[in-house]
Amino acid sequence: MSEKNITISDVAEALGVSKTTVSRAISGKGRIGEATRKRVLEYIDKYDYKPNVIAKSLAQSKTFNICVVMPGDYALVDLPFFQEALMGIQEIAGMMEYDILLCIGSGNDMTGLTRIIKNGKVDGVILLRTMIEDPQITFLQDKGIPFVTAGSSMYKNVKQIDHDHKSACRELTSILLMRGMKKIAILGGNEDIVVNKTRLSGVEEAYEQFGMPINKELLFMNLESRAFVEKAVDDALNRKTDCILCMDDGICSQAMGRLRQRHVKVPDEVKIASFYNSSVLENNVPTITSLSFDAKELGIKACKNLLHQIEGEETIERTLLPYEVVLKESTQ
Repeated sequence: MSEKNITISDVAEALGVSKTTVSRAISGKGRIGEATRKRVLEYIDKYDYKPNVIAKSLAQSKTFNICVVMPGDYALVDLPFFQEALMGIQEIAGMMEYDILLCIGSGNDMTGLTRIIKNGKVDGVILLRTMIEDPQITFLQDKGIPFVTAGSSMYKNVKQIDHDHKSACRELTSILLMRGMKKIAILGGNEDIVVNKTRLSGVEEAYEQFGMPINKELLFMNLESRAFVEKAVDDALNRKTDCILCMDDGICSQAMGRLRQRHVKVPDEVKIASFYNSSVLENNVPTITSLSFDAKELGIKACKNLLHQIEGEETIERTLLPYEVVLKESTQ
């Protein structure tokens, strides 16, 4: 009998036992006599039988699939982050013989995730973006599905893997303030996304440490298009800002583009920095001061946490990963 064709049914028929008995012998779970277990395992070993995923799922009541939910409204500049995070998830999932089902979700549209959970296609879920009010988290908690967020969450009893954005943003902002940049324009994205809220909180803490208020006239949030970013840059320049501090690499790239259009020299006339560095900023001249986070490590940690949950193991509720402040030409 060849390995290619052998199934649980074949093993059961050859030994005159039920498929349930074979499954129990393979999984090590359920009532089965030691002699029978030994006979099944010896037969499997003799024919070098390796249970396929379907057989393993039947034996262990698992699908050996995990769902990764990626936001459908991401900008093209966000793609490097998601790619690196997915690489980390795939590295661990593949090692543990799990497959990934990629699901796209936008705002309150949870059609894909709902269908996947309803049809019992996965053992757990990784969310790659978290919102202040997050219907995906509420849904998964209600269904009792193991899940982890690659990012922080305001909800209770949620397993979270995130970078220490608040400390990172506080440190970089403090460095800029210590260097005498008093009129800092802050350009950020959607305030309903947790990471943007967290980054702004880090900025606020830095100002508090210096006993200074944030200049509300230089605070520009919810910049969700290039036009909004360009207008914010124009307004900041008109208000004589000495530094533009961007919440992410996408906004920073667009802000740099606007400064070039207006022939504003960086760092001579205005300085600029980003709270996230990626390949999007690699070729900028001058080089950009930024915060460096390891997105692949985020994916690795998130996948490990989820698989531990699936196995019924205790996991830490919140894990914060390190960061690096990278000072470059744009703030000299």
